[in-house]
Amino acid sequence: MSILVAILALSFLIVVHEFGHFIVAKLSGIKVLDFSLFMGPKLFSFRRGETLYSVRLIPLGGYVRMEGEEQKSDDLRAYNNKPVLVRAAVIAAGPVMNIITAIILITIITSVAGYSTNEVSFVAPTTAAAEAQIQAGDRIVSYDNKRVYHPNDIGLFVYGTKGKIVNVEIERGNEKMTVEVKPETIPAERYILGFGPQKGYGEGSNAVKTVQENSNAFKAGLKPGDVITGLNGVAIENNRQIRDFMTVNKDNPVDVTVNRGGEEVALKITPIVTKGQEMYEVGMDFKRTKSGLASTVKNSAIYAYTLSRNVYYSLTWLVTGKVSLNQMSGPVGIVNAIGDVVEMSPTLSDRILNLLSVVAFISINLGLFNLIPFPALDGSKLILLAVEGIRRKAIPPEKEAFISLIGLVLLVMLMIFATYNDILRLSGG
Repeated sequence: MSILVAILALSFLIVVHEFGHFIVAKLSGIKVLDFSLFMGPKLFSFRRGETLYSVRLIPLGGYVRMEGEEQKSDDLRAYNNKPVLVRAAVIAAGPVMNIITAIILITIITSVAGYSTNEVSFVAPTTAAAEAQIQAGDRIVSYDNKRVYHPNDIGLFVYGTKGKIVNVEIERGNEKMTVEVKPETIPAERYILGFGPQKGYGEGSNAVKTVQENSNAFKAGLKPGDVITGLNGVAIENNRQIRDFMTVNKDNPVDVTVNRGGEEVALKITPIVTKGQEMYEVGMDFKRTKSGLASTVKNSAIYAYTLSRNVYYSLTWLVTGKVSLNQMSGPVGIVNAIGDVVEMSPTLSDRILNLLSVVAFISINLGLFNLIPFPALDGSKLILLAVEGIRRKAIPPEKEAFISLIGLVLLVMLMIFATYNDILRLSGG
């Protein structure tokens, strides 16, 4: 069920994108031949005016076909006969619709659940933040000389700096100061017991939220709600102590002591090795708040800008090699990520809000990615239209279609590579 929801959510964003092209084309008087919901064999269709509307079998994406888009047409209402600015509006409308959709979704989420601020609400003991003497009430201004607009920025910058020591500018009362932070590095290959903690660090991070089905922990009887208090007789108070213990212990069987409803229970669990990506931990939480309409809209816009900037940094790091191409996800990974968000949310309201949040993130990614000036993407079409406007001479649609075809082949190859990455990650390879 969660996978179906994920596929429909991704398809919704692609349809929104195509609807942007469609509605602006219609409003501009361009002859639209086809508007299709989904892809593949046609399930049913109907014609209204000059446009054939259809629903197809495979619930992925959609498309719009306009007169004069791929071949030159003498029809006065053809795409190729419209002024440059009109055609540019049609092309830009797809990405813009994705960005507007994301902002609307973020505003809905913020209105219901509030928003995160840059004010630190909690610093876990023995973490990088505690060692840097960051305190609750401090406001994070910048991380590694990059302005922080939202706590999500910190997670991105920590990953981008690969856990190295960086300068963090904080505001404490009326005073600004700079501290050095060295995030904890969690290796890509690590030994785990097979449970998900209720919190990532600090108090409560040794409490079990989920247990991986059919894992050794599951078979040994570990249950959600258990609190791990000892490993081989060593007292445990947080998840970092568990990680440190597992680094030394590796795959040797562990005598695990848990508190279950006030009763001490002894279990024996053999750890398993997991291969993921290297992660980094700073160890602080941020204050969430709710306020009036003006602040809600303002902070929704800030969060949308943060997501947009994060897309820019991520793409830049991929191109420069700062982040491995192996971290790139394709449709399989995106659908799996959405499905995980839906599946792991404890309540229906949480599932809806978390689903809207990840859909907003993907929507902004989709919009901005399409504005990249790469053949077959909307960004390259806008560049070609700009060249046409400067030269005052139209580029033949056949040549533009050929350029797009080359780009499409390269994008398909990139998609195959990303899908291969997704399958490797999902299979644990």
